[in-house]
Amino acid sequence: MQKRWKTFPDATVEAGALARSLGVSDTLARLLWNREIRTEEAARRFLEPETRQELYEPLRMRDMERAVARIRRAVEGGEHVTIYGDYDVDGMTSTALLYGCLRSLGAAVDFYIPDRFTEGYGFHRAALERIASVSTLLISVDCGIASVDDVAAMAGKLDIIITDHHLPGEQLPPALAVVNPHRADCAYPDKNLCGVGVAYKLCEALYQSIKGCAYGEGLELVALGTVADIVPLVGENRKFVRLGLARMAETSCVGLRALMEIAGIDAGQVGAEQVGFQLAPRLNAAGRMERATLGARLLLTQDAAEAQELAQHLDALNRERQATEQDILRAAEDELARADVSELPAIVLAGEGWHQGVIGIVASRLVERYYKPVIILSVNGEMAKGSCRSIEGLHIYEALKACSQYLAGFGGHAQAAGLSLRTADIPAFRQAFLEVARERLSPEDYVPVARIEFEMDPLSVTTELVEEIARLEPYGEGNPRPLFGCRNLRGSGARRIGSEGQHLKFSVDGTGRSVDCLYWGQGELAETVNAEPLDIVYRPSINEWRGQRRVQAIVDSVNPAAGARVHPDRDMLADLYRYLYRLSAGKASFSLQPQRLAAGFAAAMGHRLSVFTLKEGLKVFTELGLLRATLREDAYELCTPKQKLDLMASPSYRQYRNR
Repeated sequence: MQKRWKTFPDATVEAGALARSLGVSDTLARLLWNREIRTEEAARRFLEPETRQELYEPLRMRDMERAVARIRRAVEGGEHVTIYGDYDVDGMTSTALLYGCLRSLGAAVDFYIPDRFTEGYGFHRAALERIASVSTLLISVDCGIASVDDVAAMAGKLDIIITDHHLPGEQLPPALAVVNPHRADCAYPDKNLCGVGVAYKLCEALYQSIKGCAYGEGLELVALGTVADIVPLVGENRKFVRLGLARMAETSCVGLRALMEIAGIDAGQVGAEQVGFQLAPRLNAAGRMERATLGARLLLTQDAAEAQELAQHLDALNRERQATEQDILRAAEDELARADVSELPAIVLAGEGWHQGVIGIVASRLVERYYKPVIILSVNGEMAKGSCRSIEGLHIYEALKACSQYLAGFGGHAQAAGLSLRTADIPAFRQAFLEVARERLSPEDYVPVARIEFEMDPLSVTTELVEEIARLEPYGEGNPRPLFGCRNLRGSGARRIGSEGQHLKFSVDGTGRSVDCLYWGQGELAETVNAEPLDIVYRPSINEWRGQRRVQAIVDSVNPAAGARVHPDRDMLADLYRYLYRLSAGKASFSLQPQRLAAGFAAAMGHRLSVFTLKEGLKVFTELGLLRATLREDAYELCTPKQKLDLMASPSYRQYRNR
C-alpha cells in the first residue's frame, strides 16, 4: 500500500546549535528537535533518563496523602484489603505490583479482576457486594474513574480508594480518595502515567509513610504495563521503561522469567518491541480468551513449576486467540469479497457469535489492509457489541456520537472505541455511520501516512550513526522509531527471500559501498525494484554476520518515484486494452501479474508503462466491467464491451480527471 509522506519542518539551523551544545551529530539533534526536545537540559534528561530524569514526589498527586493514611490504618489494624484490577496487561501488572507491595508491608490482601465477558470493564455491582462481605477496604488499579453510581451505592458498606489514569467524566466517583493525574484539580507534573505507573507512585508513598524509605521494587512490572498500554514513552514513563527493561535480565519474578523463556526471549537483551509484540499478547490472551486472573497469578507466583505451567497455558491461549482471530478475519474478508470495498467510506461488519475478545484485533487488521475506518460487531441474540478502529482523518468517538440514537452505549477516543446496540438496529446504524464517514473524510484521508524525520540516503548512514540513533530507545507512543525517506532510488539485485519467497531483498549501490534493503512480506515487488526508480521509507539498522557489522535498511513502504507515478490517460488505456486483447486471444483466462505484465507490454508495444500506471489501468478496466476476476488467483477474463465505453463511468478515472 502506497503512503503519502509527512515530513517535519526543516530545523537544520536550530538543530545544529543543539548538536553543538550536546556534542552529538546533527542527525541525532534533528531527531530530538522533531520530538520537541529543544534545550540542552531537556535533551540530556531524555538521553540519560536513568540519572537525569526526576521522579516526582508522589504526594503531589491529588488525594494521595488521604489514600496512604487509609491504607496505613488498614495495614496496622489488620483489616482485609482487596485490590480491584482490570483484564489487560496494565491492569494485571498494576494488580501484581500493588499486591506485592502491600504483602511486604504486612497487609492482609487479596485481588479481584472482573470477567471481560460477563462483568465488563470497571466496577461490577455484584462483585463489589461480594467483596464488601470479606473486606473493609477496596483499592482499584487501572479502573474505577467512571464508576460513579457503583461507588455511591457502596457508601457505608465498603471504603473505596480509586487509582486510575483514564480521563474522568464530569463527575468524580464519591470514593474515599481518587488518585488520578488527569483530575482537573491535580497538579501532578506528569499526566502520561498508565495504571501501573499510578500504582507505583502509591507504592512509593506507602513505603515513605510506613517504612520511612524509598520503594524501588517491581520496575520490570511497571515497564511491562507501560509498554503494553501504549502510553507516551516520555518523562517518568521513559525512566520507568529504561530501568525496568534493564531489571528484566535479573528479575526475581519467576513468572516473568517463565514467560520470557516460552516466548524465546533472551532476558539479557529484552527491549520494548519484545515486550509489546511477544510478552504483552500472551498476557492479554488470558483476558481475551479466558480469565485475566491467570496473568496476575503468573506475575505473583513464587513457584517455578506453577510459573512454567501458567506460562505454557497463556502461550496456548495466545495461539487459540490467533486462530480465532484468523477465523473471524477470513469470514470478514469473505463478506467484503461480495462488496466493492473501494466504494465504501468505511467498513461495518457483523457476525453471530464472533469472539468479543478478538474483534478489536480483527478491526485493526482490516484497517491495515484497507485503510478505512472499521467496526466489527459480535452479535449475541438481541444485542451486539463492537470494536472500532479508525484512520487519521476520522475521530471515531465523535463519529459514534453522531450516530448515538442507534446505540445502547459507546466509549473511546480518537482512534479506537467500543459500542453496544440492539441487533435489530445494526442496518440503520451501519447506514448512518457510513454517511458520517462519507461526509467527514476526503479522498486524501484514505491514503495512509508515512511520518518521516527527513530525507537521507541509505548510503550516507554509518554504523556509528545507527548506534547513536539507538540512544533514543525505547521507542513507542510519543517517541516513534525514526523513519527516513529517499527519493528516486535505484535498487539492484532484487530477489525473493524466505521459505516461501514472501520477503524482498535488494541493494542500493554507491561508489565503493552498497547497502542491503529488506522489505518484509513484499517479495512480489522484486521485478519492479529491478526495473523502476522508487521512493522508499526505511529505518537503518545493523546486520551482524560472522563478526562483521554492516548497515542495512529495513523498508517500511515503497512508492513509485515521481516519474513513474503517472495515472493513465485515454491513449495509455487504449494501448493497454490493445495489448490485453492480444494477450487474451484464444484463452479462457490469463494472468495479470503487474510486474510481468509491464515487461510484456514494453516488448509488444515498443514503449513502457510503469507498474503503477498499469495497475491503475487494470483498476479502471475492472470498474468498467472490461476485466473480470476468475476463481483462479491472478487470473482474469477480458470482456467485450456491448456499447461505447464512457471512461468517466470509472470512479478511479473520474477521480484522476477531477483532481
